[in-house]
Amino acid sequence: MPLIEAQHLTKQWRADRRALDDVSFEVGYGQIVGLLGHNGAGKSTVLGITLGMVRPDAGEVIIGGHSVQRNRAKALQQIGAIFEAPVFYDYLTGWQNLQALCSLSGWWDEKEARRVLKMLSLEDRADHKTVTYSHGMRQRLALAQALLPRPRCLLLDEPTDGLDPEGIREFREFILKLKADFGMTILLNSHLLAEIELMCDRCVILKGGRKVYEGPVPSRMGTAPRYLLATNDTDIARGVASRMGVAFDADGSVELPPDILGPDFLRRLVEAGVRVESWQIQKKNLEDCYLELTSSSN
Repeated sequence: MPLIEAQHLTKQWRADRRALDDVSFEVGYGQIVGLLGHNGAGKSTVLGITLGMVRPDAGEVIIGGHSVQRNRAKALQQIGAIFEAPVFYDYLTGWQNLQALCSLSGWWDEKEARRVLKMLSLEDRADHKTVTYSHGMRQRLALAQALLPRPRCLLLDEPTDGLDPEGIREFREFILKLKADFGMTILLNSHLLAEIELMCDRCVILKGGRKVYEGPVPSRMGTAPRYLLATNDTDIARGVASRMGVAFDADGSVELPPDILGPDFLRRLVEAGVRVESWQIQKKNLEDCYLELTSSSN
C-alpha cells in the first residue's frame, strides 16, 4: 500500500473551469515524487488538499491509511511540510521560531531540534534573529521545522524558489540524503525540471487540472536508446538498416535491436559506402516529455 493516495480529487474555484478534474496518483514509501505542471495546472491545490487546507469538491487523500478529509489530525501526524513562502517571527531567533512553531502541535524535543539544525548547517546561526537570515537560510529553517517531529513524509511547495545555484545544489543533496539515510518519502512541486530529473524517482504531470502523466522520470525508464544518424547517403543507409533489422526513421532516428551494437552498425554503413557525418545518442529527458505532454497544441 502506498504512503499517500490521492483519489479522484476534484476542485472548482470558478464556474467556467475546474482547478482539479478527477486527479488520482500514488506516492510509495521511500520515493521522491515530483508534481509538475504550468502555473494554474493545479499543483498547489493538490498540496493544499493533501494538507487539509483546501476542501475538495470530490475525492480525498489517504496518508498511511488515514483520510485527510475524515481524520485530518491522524493523517497529518506523518507529514512535515513547506507550503507556500515560509513565514517567521523576525524579532525572534531561529531557535525561538522553532520552539514557537513546534508548540502549535504540542511537540518539542530540544535534542532533536539541535540535531536537525546541525544537519542543516544552521547550528551556528540558531541564536541570531531571523531578520538577519538570507533567503537560503530561511528555506533551511523552514525545512528544519518540517522535519520536526521526524515525519515519514515531506511535502514541499517550490522549495528551491529564489535560491542561487549553490543553494539549489545543497538542497538537492540534502533531499537525497534524507531518502538514502532515513528512507524519507517526499512529494515536491517544482518548476525546475532539471532538478526533478536529478532528485525524483517518479513524477506526476498536470495540465489544466487533469493528470496527463504518472510514472518513472523518463530518463530512468531503461528504454532502448535511440541514435541520430546524419548522412547524405540516406538511401544506402536505409538499405543497410533494412537488411540488418534496424529501425531507421525519415528524420535519421535509429533504433538498434538488442543483438546489434552501434559500432557494428556503423562499420556496416561505412563498408556499404555511406559517409557518416555524425552519430549521437538520443535520450528522451524529462523536459522533452513535459513539453510534449503540456504543449498548447495537445
